Amino acid sequence: MTSAADGTLLASEPIEIPRSALSMAHRSMSADDYQRFASVTLHAITYASGGLRIRGFLALPPAGLPKYPALIFNRGGSGPKGALVADTAMPIIGLYASWGYVVVASNYRGTGGSEGPDEWGAGDVDDAMNLLPLLDSMPYVDRDRIGIVGGSRGGMMTYMMLRRTSRLRAAVTFGAPSQIHAVEASAYIRRTMAKHLASGANEQAEAERRSAVCWTSEIAPQTPLLILHGTGDRRVDPMHSLRLATELQQMHRPYKLIMYDNADHVLAGRRNESNADIRWWVDMYVRNRAPLPRTGPHGA
Repeated sequence: MTSAADGTLLASEPIEIPRSALSMAHRSMSADDYQRFASVTLHAITYASGGLRIRGFLALPPAGLPKYPALIFNRGGSGPKGALVADTAMPIIGLYASWGYVVVASNYRGTGGSEGPDEWGAGDVDDAMNLLPLLDSMPYVDRDRIGIVGGSRGGMMTYMMLRRTSRLRAAVTFGAPSQIHAVEASAYIRRTMAKHLASGANEQAEAERRSAVCWTSEIAPQTPLLILHGTGDRRVDPMHSLRLATELQQMHRPYKLIMYDNADHVLAGRRNESNADIRWWVDMYVRNRAPLPRTGPHGA
């Protein structure tokens, strides 16, 4: 436990880039892209959130600028198997850092050495939110250029964060559940939520609290949202993203939906394509501060 203010950086330790990440990048990247990736600095961090000591990772881009845009990465998964370690963090946050972003990722409470219980859509959202004051405390971060990327459970948490803050310049989700309240009790994502609920909790009410389609109008209207989903996703039905996109369309909100054919829950098989789409979105709206796209009927 700690009495430090939320978002206070309690410890930061540089760690060596795992050889597995370097080997994979060397096989898949151009020489220039690989050089930028290998020049990223990776740190294991501990920060304060709700009186708890929360573990995570920080990736810093190659030096050269006084201020950098930043990204929060919300991981998916639950329990020990879902926790980020250097070998799984670096291929994601290291990649984003190689694009020129300061990137932070939380392991959330209850996993990866963090204190507290794993709550899956409750206090863990606070842990992700508290990465904002953490980024604000870093002198090399441009506080006006912060975005977010979240996958699966982390995408659900990203929607929940967009209900609470309008600070984020842009958001990206992939494989994210948005209508847990409407699926059968036997569905994978519903069962995953249920096992993290406190005894006696109202399961349907908790599912609605985690389902963005129930409160789409409350999602920050000034944050352009890129929704990615694989049509072959067997963990989170692609209809979750289609339904949310329909709600956003009806409200004339700034969004883009991309459904990748023959891609699974983590977009395997379309990774290069999806990374290019993510990079375009965050470069446009976070790095370049592009104005919001036009929404609603217009043009010819």
